[in-house]
Amino acid sequence: MNIIKKIPATLLISLSLISSFAIASVEEDVSTLQKGWEKVKYQSPESAHEKGFESLIKEANQLVVQNPNRAEILIWQGIIESSYAGAKGGLGALAHVKNAKKTFEKALEINPMALDGSAYTSLGSLYYQVPGWPIGFGDDKKAAEYLKKGLSINPDGIDPNYFYADFLFRSGDYPGAEKSLRKALQAPARNGRKVADDGRRKEINQLLEKVAEKRK
Repeated sequence: MNIIKKIPATLLISLSLISSFAIASVEEDVSTLQKGWEKVKYQSPESAHEKGFESLIKEANQLVVQNPNRAEILIWQGIIESSYAGAKGGLGALAHVKNAKKTFEKALEINPMALDGSAYTSLGSLYYQVPGWPIGFGDDKKAAEYLKKGLSINPDGIDPNYFYADFLFRSGDYPGAEKSLRKALQAPARNGRKVADDGRRKEINQLLEKVAEKRK
């Protein structure tokens, strides 16, 4: 006897609607954090960055509580907190950088492919920008490993190419940095991310000027 009962079609439809709503809700939450970050990062004076990111951290934390197992939201929580650390500066920022590192690592455990592998790129950028032991956890070898992993997932993306270029520049590989920057400039536009794309291209061109100075 088959003891497995058929699931009513109405229940299947309801479950499908709930799933679609959950996905849409997460996408909206991600978009909210993205736009908030873009506004602070690229549309606010530098003097307002610390307070702006500090406020945005609270919003990100609330969304993570509501969606604890969504890698996309965790990634943006980490991006915002690391941006806050950069704006804050000094030893007081180190705790926030460490929090961001743990957040990216958790996102990778949940879904390493989320947001085109952004957790890899973000984690790699921390490893080359944070001081090494005994002050921080900075490690150029790990930075290269994570940045290359991010590039393998999203080889044409503007962010993975920019951060890899920045890492190469700081490492003294100016030809390699220029090559990655040129590729970053050719990255396709991201849907709904014009502010971020324009801001990143400005940063790319600024770094290209620094590369040109070094290569004279």
